[in-house]
Formats: sequence, structure tokens, C-alpha cells
Amino acid sequence: MMVKKKEATTILHTIFSRKMVVALFMGFSCGVPLMLTLSVLQAWMKQEGVDLSVIGAMSLVGIPYTIKFLWAPILDRFTLPFLGRRRGWLLLIQIALMFTIAAMALLHPARNPMWVAIAALIVAFFSASQDIVVDAYRREDLTDAELGLGSALYVNGYRFGLLIVSGGGLILADRIGFSAVYLVMSLCMIPGILTTAKTPEPPLIQGAPSTMKEAVWLPLKDFFSRNGAMAILAFILLYKIGDTMATAMTVPFFLDIGFTNSEIGTIVKLFGFWAIVAGAFLGGVILLRIGIYQGLWLFGIFQAVSTAGLMILASVGYSVSFLAMVIIGENLASGMGTSAYTAFMASMTNRRFTATQYALLSSIMGVPRVLLAAPTGWIAQNVGWMGFFGLCMLLAVPGLLLLLRFKTWQTASETTS
Repeated sequence: MMVKKKEATTILHTIFSRKMVVALFMGFSCGVPLMLTLSVLQAWMKQEGVDLSVIGAMSLVGIPYTIKFLWAPILDRFTLPFLGRRRGWLLLIQIALMFTIAAMALLHPARNPMWVAIAALIVAFFSASQDIVVDAYRREDLTDAELGLGSALYVNGYRFGLLIVSGGGLILADRIGFSAVYLVMSLCMIPGILTTAKTPEPPLIQGAPSTMKEAVWLPLKDFFSRNGAMAILAFILLYKIGDTMATAMTVPFFLDIGFTNSEIGTIVKLFGFWAIVAGAFLGGVILLRIGIYQGLWLFGIFQAVSTAGLMILASVGYSVSFLAMVIIGENLASGMGTSAYTAFMASMTNRRFTATQYALLSSIMGVPRVLLAAPTGWIAQNVGWMGFFGLCMLLAVPGLLLLLRFKTWQTASETTS
């Protein structure tokens, strides 16, 4: 009894520690800029009468998020003369984000679409740069045992940032206009700036790159010289592929079997949001007890089983109560799986080159979302909804099988950390 009480006290102390609060607030800061260059900007341009082809092309401003590993070595190599290796860059980037977001309020999408695109691209560049430094800071600030919960709180903070900007921004736009919205949303960077200013710099890692050649070459050499490096990359590609493909087609599926937009908005988007937040937090707490390896197995199986709920829904058809049950299971599993998944990627980075290696791995993480989810509509059209979700469930198997080599990967990471 005393042992269990001590363990519970330790977990509570970890949950409410400075490190976890910092992870939450930094996640929020990273979530704020994204939708300001995507859905909110698209809504503003549509309202101003901008041609749809131009609005569609604006999605290209998200390119910095997919190629951020190209300039990550600069952030690993150079240290600014204030606040240290990570916090100096982070403070500079966050201040730049606040001012560039505010600057977008001065532009007019209909009259100056090119300048709006340039400004959005600059915001995306600084936002991707913030992601690089925050990921590096989190890896260096947290111990391996804390990575699961820290990653979960970061992800939840990120989601709250997305919600406030996408939901709150569009609601505010009907009352104060989009220009004022961008001014208000620029102020949402202040919590991140204050967090960066107050939190301590992680300990300086011995062996950090001293030249640009080392900053570019050594992270790649370190990673690909490991036993099982290609298997690690394959695992990152495959672990959530089934979950990602299923999620990509859920809204068309729900509409197809008779649910209204209001029902989808209420149950899937709002109710589902809190389920995925709860799943991420619960997953982080569980990881404190069982570790990343066991968590990846448990949550990976849960993700696959929850996808089976969509197969059953395809058979049952229209049922609000069953839809709610499916969404709870699907989003709890997805939140848990994401907690373990992001913690795994962080644990695979060498602390000497955290920014570069994590940027590379997180870029690879986005491949299934962008490329492999593209043919989902064609597959569903040809095999039916039950066959499609059954395939998504089976696609969880290769990632789980690759977990059998996890302990080898862990040893490889530890020997280079």
C-alpha cells in the first residue's frame, strides 16, 4: 500500500512539475500560427472574393513544415549571445512570429494576394523554425521516463492552440473582422514568449557540432550508422498509417451513412476533440508507469481495435449513440498512440543533434498524412466502407511487427546519446 501511494505521489509530482507546464505552453505556442496560414486565411480570402484557384494555391505556404530539416542544422550549430543554445533562438523566433502575424492584419487579400502569400510564407517559416527548437528543447529538458507525458502535454497544448485560432478566430471574425483577428491572435504568442523567458536552459551537451559541416553531416552519420536505422524510419512511416488513412475519410463516411453536418460537428469535432485530448493525457500518464516500448504495443493494438468500430458502424448505419461510442474509442486510441509515437521519435534522437534529427524524423512522420492518405477515397469507392476500414485495421500489423526490434533501437539510441 505504501509503495502504491508513493508511486501515485511521484506521478502527481511529475504531472504538475515545471517541465510539464513548459511542455504544455510551448505546445500551445506552436499550435497558434498553423491555422493562421491555412483555414483562417482561406476563410478570409473567400470572404474578400479571392478566386478559388488562388485560395487553393495558398496551401503551398505550408511547404516550410515539410522541409524544415534543411535549416535545422543552423539551429543546432549556432548559439545566440543571450538565453543559451535553445532559448535564445526560441525567443527570437517567437517575437518574430508575433510581429509577422500582426503584420498580416495590415494586408488586404483581394488587393494584395501576392503580399499576403509572402507574409503567410514568412509566418510558416518562423512557425516551422519554432517547432524545430521546441522539439529540441523538450528532448533535452525531459528525461527518457518523462518523454511520454511531456510529449502528451505538448500535443494537447498544440491542439488547444489550433482550437483557439481556428474556432475562436472564425467566431471573432464575424464580430470584429479578420484584420482585427490577426492582431488578437498575434497576442497569443505572449504565453510562449513568457515561458521561454522564465524556463531554464537545458544543460549543454558535450560534443555538439562546432562547424556547419559537422552540424549537417554528423547527425545523419550518427543516425544512419545505427543498427536498424532504416527499420526505425519504416516504423515511423507505418505505426500510425492505418489510423491516419481511416481518419482521412471519416467525414465523407459519416455523411454517406446519413449523419448531418451538425451531428458531425457536435459529436465528431467538439466531443471528439475532448476525447483525443483525454486520450493523449491518459496515454502520457500510462507511459510513466509502463514505458514507451510497452505503450507502443498497447496503444498500437488499441488503435487497430478502435478502427474496427468504424467497420461495425458501416454495418449498423445511422446511429447517433453508436457514433458517439466509436468516436470516443477512436479518439482515445489516437491520442494515446500519438503520445507514445512522439515520445518514441524524441527518444531516437541523439541529444547532441536533437534539432536536426527530430526535424528529419518529424518530416518523415508527415509523409503518410500527405501522400499515403491521398488514394483513400479511391480505395473506399472500390472496396466499400467495411473493406476500407478493414484494410486500415490490417495496416496496423506491419508497424506492430517492427516493434519486435524496438529494444535494439533503444540500445542504439542510448549508445549515441
